[in-house]
Amino acid sequence: MKAHVYVTLKTSVLDPQGQTIQNALRKIGFADVTAVRQGKYFVVSLADGLSGEAARAQVERIAREVLTNPVIEEFTYRIEE
Repeated sequence: MKAHVYVTLKTSVLDPQGQTIQNALRKIGFADVTAVRQGKYFVVSLADGLSGEAARAQVERIAREVLTNPVIEEFTYRIEE
């Protein structure tokens, strides 16, 4: 079982790296890109015998306590069995 965790800056937090990427894209001809937000991606392997509920609880705890800074970041995840 694997969990795919996506961590991004909260929408209220300025993302200078995302803005730099957007500006670069515009300069090379991608004028239709109106915004870019950068983030982090993690793949967490979990024991196969773990229940779906237990897996969700562990992934949420890992993401909240280890993978994100809750002041400026938020996360989403999906679990693949």
